[in-house]
Amino acid sequence: MDDIWDLKVLRDTYLEIDLDQLASNVAAIRRHIGEDVALCAVIKANGYGMGAVDIAQTLIENGASCLSVANLPEAMELRKRDSSWPIWVMGHTPDRYLKVAIENNIELTVFTLSQAEQIQEIARTKDKIQRVQIKVDTGFNRLGFKTTRKDLKSILNIFKFPNIKVAGFFSHLALASYEEDLMQLKRLLNLKPYFETYDMERAVKYHICDSISAIAYPDFRLDMVRIGAALFGAKSYRYPDFPVKTIAKFKTRISHLKTIESGEGVSYDYKWRASKKSLIATLPFGYADGYPRNMSGQGEVVIEGSRYPIIGVICMDQCMVDVTELEGAHVGQEVTIFGSDAISIDEISQKSGTNKNEILSRLMQRVPRIYTKSGNIDHIRNDLL
Repeated sequence: MDDIWDLKVLRDTYLEIDLDQLASNVAAIRRHIGEDVALCAVIKANGYGMGAVDIAQTLIENGASCLSVANLPEAMELRKRDSSWPIWVMGHTPDRYLKVAIENNIELTVFTLSQAEQIQEIARTKDKIQRVQIKVDTGFNRLGFKTTRKDLKSILNIFKFPNIKVAGFFSHLALASYEEDLMQLKRLLNLKPYFETYDMERAVKYHICDSISAIAYPDFRLDMVRIGAALFGAKSYRYPDFPVKTIAKFKTRISHLKTIESGEGVSYDYKWRASKKSLIATLPFGYADGYPRNMSGQGEVVIEGSRYPIIGVICMDQCMVDVTELEGAHVGQEVTIFGSDAISIDEISQKSGTNKNEILSRLMQRVPRIYTKSGNIDHIRNDLL
């Protein structure tokens, strides 16, 4: 471990992120969706835990046409890094913050006429043309204009605002079944004839696909797809063989070893007791780093290519592993918590009863991120330093 590592990481638990694999994943997705479909890279929730500002340039350089996030603070973090990146907030931006977004060239999502009116007024006073995406609710029942006559009239009024540029119409699939997804798609496409008169340049992008539907439903891709989890190698059961790979490895090192006797307990409530004389390794990661606490008693880690069980209740900052069968166990030995060559994110999500996106996005700020390129450390991010 060199001085640079020591000064920038300061702990043994970290996330290693392969930027070359990220570029390969983007290329695979681009080949799959075709040249005529734009790729919007979804990097909300700190880039699904990968570090949004640290992966954005790789995404742009490899074919992403825009970067989308959930809210304005996430957008501003990206904007502070680069003034030229096309950034879009997919969620709601409260009215009192619209001025900040417009001043910083952040594309906004609109789903009420009243907010569009406020955007028009702010953009007019600043002599700007503000890009917006109009959200349409085709059945997800979260955000968006409905397809009623009243809402269609409101959308038509937005097209007429001189300081607003409608960049897209979009919706979100519930992914309940193909038949219901198809109904949602048709509801979105049925709007096109109403607005073609106002889209003379055919510049408005229609889009409804996330990672799952973009890969599984070729006919749903329209003008653009919004890809999040697949960028990072998180696959759906609907496309298990799609050629993307996990870009991250969550790693730590053994911090302590102790031998305990048969019958001794480990961690809170002694929910695990040794059935024989055992060697126990303490590892410096826990649920405050983002690892699910309910993996207690069922989680495993990989050391020297073999799996070893997490025993007892996982603590906030530490957990214990039975390494009795590990020959030559020693303090400082590298441990893989999950990663492409070890335990998959899919396995952890299934065992903990959640989805892969939650496992990725819950990786906490206190976990340093180490970015690699061509097999070498490209840079390190530690937001606590």
